[in-house]
Amino acid sequence: MPVKVLIVDDSGFFRHRIEEMLRDDARLEVVGTAVNGKEAVEQVKRLKPDVVTMDVEMPQMNGIEAVRIIMREAPTNVLMLSSLTHEGARVTLQALEAGAADYLPKDIRAWMDKTSGVRSQLIDRLVALGRTRRFQRSSALDRSYPGRGDKTGTTMVFRPDDPTPVRRPRATERAAVPNASTTDVRRPLPPVTRPPAAADTPTTPASRVQFPNCKLVVIGASTGGPAALQKVLMALPANYPYPILLIQHMPKTFTQVFAERLNQQCQISVKEAEDGDRLQPGRALLAPGGLQMMIDPRQKDRVRILAGDERLTYKPSVDVSYASAAKTYGSQVLGVILTGMGADGCDGARLLKQAGATIWAQNRDSCTIYGMPQAVVNAGLADAILELDDVGPLLAQRGSR
Repeated sequence: MPVKVLIVDDSGFFRHRIEEMLRDDARLEVVGTAVNGKEAVEQVKRLKPDVVTMDVEMPQMNGIEAVRIIMREAPTNVLMLSSLTHEGARVTLQALEAGAADYLPKDIRAWMDKTSGVRSQLIDRLVALGRTRRFQRSSALDRSYPGRGDKTGTTMVFRPDDPTPVRRPRATERAAVPNASTTDVRRPLPPVTRPPAAADTPTTPASRVQFPNCKLVVIGASTGGPAALQKVLMALPANYPYPILLIQHMPKTFTQVFAERLNQQCQISVKEAEDGDRLQPGRALLAPGGLQMMIDPRQKDRVRILAGDERLTYKPSVDVSYASAAKTYGSQVLGVILTGMGADGCDGARLLKQAGATIWAQNRDSCTIYGMPQAVVNAGLADAILELDDVGPLLAQRGSR
């Protein structure tokens, strides 16, 4: 059966453009449209779509408030569409905290350009999200987690992610990984040969997981990653003894705002990485959108921020940062791969394993999209397969010693 899509936008142009993009794909069926958040809530209850595309700024009720009501009254996967401005990034992150599953930048020039690749991005995300079943458990909503809170000191509320796997990544999605021995991000590695997917790879009980002897933690994520990273990092104490590198697939404007929000909400410090930033205990550096983050091979306590190879699909790329960490820190790295589409991180995880490092992967049931962790697990590279709820506390246990 095709994935049922509800389109919500107050712009007639964008409603028509989205319908036009989806029309010829047999995997998708547009079951309705809405022009504001209030109408969206009514249509979700009546039409029961598998996924909703949601504009942010609309009359009567905006997209964020609509998402909150939908998550409370008729939980459904929502893909937010927002501008590439600072304000657009801010409200998109609010929507993700409210329960939206993913987002796509709403650049009118790219959406009008039929060669821009926006159509394939939109279709891939709608198909993936439409095939998940993230709200089948009664515990999927309204679970609170203590942390520093926002500027008023309030406790943040998170929605545990709850999916099933979707599509297997295409070969074209497995981008080339740089040779980590140089800062000239250009030499591709041979492709990974992956064994067939396991039907049900068991989750590792937290009680059986030992924190490795490491000096650096590197965490990669994509779809569903903002909420997952937020949950993980809020569990860490201010005196956390290790530096952390974060790679989240996001455009430039979004990574800046995301780093600022994490810094407000977490006890550790978080900043968008700049070239030459120093690795410090209790500080997380977030790779800037559109660029690659590596460790300077000449100064192991500093990062390099580079444009990287134009052939790389992801900027930033988990593969790039993993490969650099493997070259520089070897067995003293803990690599964590969280929810996301595609297979970014698998090739880099292979290099980490070859260097003797430890890899933790998020498990199927707690991912928004079980793509990136699944690639690592199926390649036999994961030392532990963990519930998202366990990742932060396991990292924090080491930090409290």
